Amino acid sequence: MRQLAHALGTSPSRFSSYRTGKVAPSAAFLIRAERIADAIRQARRDGVPTLIDAIDSISRAEKKGEDDWTYTLSLEARDRLREILRHRRPLAASWEAQPPSKIGDRWKTLLAAFVSHEFVDAGLPSPKWTATPRLASGWVLDTPRLNEDEIKRQTPHWLAERNIFIAEKDLVTL
Repeated sequence: MRQLAHALGTSPSRFSSYRTGKVAPSAAFLIRAERIADAIRQARRDGVPTLIDAIDSISRAEKKGEDDWTYTLSLEARDRLREILRHRRPLAASWEAQPPSKIGDRWKTLLAAFVSHEFVDAGLPSPKWTATPRLASGWVLDTPRLNEDEIKRQTPHWLAERNIFIAEKDLVTL
């Protein structure tokens, strides 16, 4: 329940007071909570990854200091979200939940950029949590045969505006 409370952007104690009926949530909160909870439940039942699953995987890789693997998992999360938005759109609500704070600012900002970009590409508003601040200092992901200036020139604007620089070719997956 604590994880669901966080995902809905409220405290566990407040969520408990909603569940027991001591406090009535706003109608907007209730509708959003039901939509997100239903999407998470359906995704779990169907074996479809959620934002929480993506964060857990990325967190484990980051803790091991495996930046290449962490980046790969971030791309995989983006690709899975893209498939959800194309073929299982109701499950996209599971990606609107406030993510747990298990990953560092760089990876959270990168994931926020990916999720926001995919939602916008699908014609949907970006989840509120993706409005993370840009990184305080530039983060340039190393690319063989490209220097830092070339990487910055080849970075899409939606990443550069968050102070993340990844050459377009390194965003392509098969």
